[in-house]
Amino acid sequence: MTEFSKLGLSPTTLQAVADTGYTTATPIQEQAIPVALAGRDVLGIAQTGTGKTAAFTLPMVDRLASGRARARMPRAVVLAPTRELADQVAESFAKYAKGTRLNWVLLIGGVSMGDQVAALNKGVDVLIATPGRLLDLFDRGKMLLTGVEMMVVDEADRMLDMGFIPDIERIFKLTPPRRQTLFFSATMPPEITRLTQQFLKDPTRIEVARPATTADTITQHITRLPTSDPKAKRTALRALVERGEVQNGIVFCNRKSEVDIVAKSLQVHGFNAAPIHGDLDQSLRMKTLSDFRSGELKLLVASDVAARGLDIPAVSHVFNYDVPHHADDYVHRIGRTGRAGRLGEAFMIVTPADDKSLDKVLKLIKKEPVELPLDDIDFASIKDRPRDDSRSSRGRGRGERSERSRSRKSLEAAPVEAVEVSEIPAAPETSTPQADEAPRRSRSRKKSEDRAPAAQTVSKPAETVRGSAFGDDVPAFLRRPVVFAD
Repeated sequence: MTEFSKLGLSPTTLQAVADTGYTTATPIQEQAIPVALAGRDVLGIAQTGTGKTAAFTLPMVDRLASGRARARMPRAVVLAPTRELADQVAESFAKYAKGTRLNWVLLIGGVSMGDQVAALNKGVDVLIATPGRLLDLFDRGKMLLTGVEMMVVDEADRMLDMGFIPDIERIFKLTPPRRQTLFFSATMPPEITRLTQQFLKDPTRIEVARPATTADTITQHITRLPTSDPKAKRTALRALVERGEVQNGIVFCNRKSEVDIVAKSLQVHGFNAAPIHGDLDQSLRMKTLSDFRSGELKLLVASDVAARGLDIPAVSHVFNYDVPHHADDYVHRIGRTGRAGRLGEAFMIVTPADDKSLDKVLKLIKKEPVELPLDDIDFASIKDRPRDDSRSSRGRGRGERSERSRSRKSLEAAPVEAVEVSEIPAAPETSTPQADEAPRRSRSRKKSEDRAPAAQTVSKPAETVRGSAFGDDVPAFLRRPVVFAD
């Protein structure tokens, strides 16, 4: 490996690198930094965990060191697919830009927009943002992108998976055509290749490893279960965690709902675990990651939002609770361990329902993971209580009430048989008359008369209206003749 001092970086930047403890560059850094310092476009493809963030951050610091930004006119933009990855890029920029007068702002959702607007008004050199929040602020008139000199798209293939391509195309069209553009990713599908051809000008393609390959520092294991029962999978996960010398680890699930269930199961069985996924509050996500980095949290149960680009160097284990639907995600998941030359271990739980997804993963990585059976556990006897049963038992009272309600409505809607007035029992003579008896009798008589066969209408002479409520001043509408049906 080449030392950073031979890559053409300024003394100030080299001192910042030395303060972080790094002395030699990784292959992607060794090849990308000199090209980026020369102002050329770069298309970088390398395994996850090989230092792509520093490969574009270091030359950006050097190129922007001279000059100052104007209010609401940033000089560089870094786009990241997730809030966590954007925050990580901001941390790297903070480390490498110390000793310079450069400033930056992190534009992500889930946090107050007021502080971000205030920073833009003062003038920032670098925007580190997710596409959605950047366009939101632009549409509000809080910034201009006509002064952008450098554009960086990190984890470009993840942008494609998350549907950010239209946003990226719009952002690029808002920037000046004379700009330097850097694309970095661990994989390069055809759609991203088309995008790079559209926005990069004669880029230098740097490919330090075959796309979607796993690092040799990671030992990969596979555990096959005879059943797809969720309880059996959770039992297997706990057994794998207990048997390995896990300093800390990340457990990956395919669905956000599964993340919460697995994290709670681990907590109930005494493991120090916490969930992280896109539906959680941003402040909670940040705190969870901070606790994991500091060692206060041992197991991080995550969706793939945490799989792309997060740099947590000392992760000892990765557990694939679910086989990923997309084979590329397997590479990114296990790339959270074995970083920067460290050794790491990855485990994958496979059920009979995962055969197709497993075949895709094995074809991609071109490796056979080590089989790790759990023969001492009788998985066939483990059965999880179906969630539908639990929901139906919880809602049984409501169901019965709903059934009664439906029955009541059906009875109300059913036609009422006509009855003769003579069939209506008379009130006992001993009963005490109530104030509203007359209206009730009128309504009953009217309903009975309505149900009776139609008869000829005969007008009867109007009777004198009497009542003490109005005194002698009886309204005229009460003096109208009343028509009765025989």
